[in-house]
Amino acid sequence: MIETTEFADIPTTTLADLLGRDRVMDIGIRPLWGPVPRVAGPAFTVRCPPGDNLMLHAAIHRAPAGSVIVVESGDLDHALAGGNVCAVAQRRGVAGFVLDGLIRDLAEVREARFPVFARGVIPIPGAKNAVAPLGGGVRCGGVRVEAGDVVVADEEGVVAVPAARRADVLAAARARLAKEAGETLDDWEAAHRARIDEILAQGGFEG
Repeated sequence: MIETTEFADIPTTTLADLLGRDRVMDIGIRPLWGPVPRVAGPAFTVRCPPGDNLMLHAAIHRAPAGSVIVVESGDLDHALAGGNVCAVAQRRGVAGFVLDGLIRDLAEVREARFPVFARGVIPIPGAKNAVAPLGGGVRCGGVRVEAGDVVVADEEGVVAVPAARRADVLAAARARLAKEAGETLDDWEAAHRARIDEILAQGGFEG
């Protein structure tokens, strides 16, 4: 079985080229401090209704070490987590948070170097009332994420690799990176110009 940590050296740009737009989260889901390390791990999925963060606070005590906690929320008025929640998650081995929402205590999170990809920060916390199951399918940044999908996040963005495709995608990504590593800039420029000139000629461009 291929371990999801093997995706840690695969850039999101490579995965995006292979998987296409529908597996890439929207540009609102960004690293909240930098330079951020690349995060890769199986998704531990959480749903939090707007204004409530109970299930994320429950998840940090239940998510396996190495997992990426992925939260569906969409709330831009309340924080899903703060410094202590992030610190406990980090201490328990959670690889990072990918949140369709906000956090607070950014200075603490940045100082601890805990990777958080989210829509931003706000100082007001959410309530803790809404009990819901963990581990179901969620939508985060416009992408459907199932528990166990491989989430890879870096400064370029966040990509969710379907669990059923992880072996094939990893092999294809490694092959692409190996090819690129053996290609000089001169090689790339020559191939690129030939391809662009061919497309221009097919479109009737002269010049």
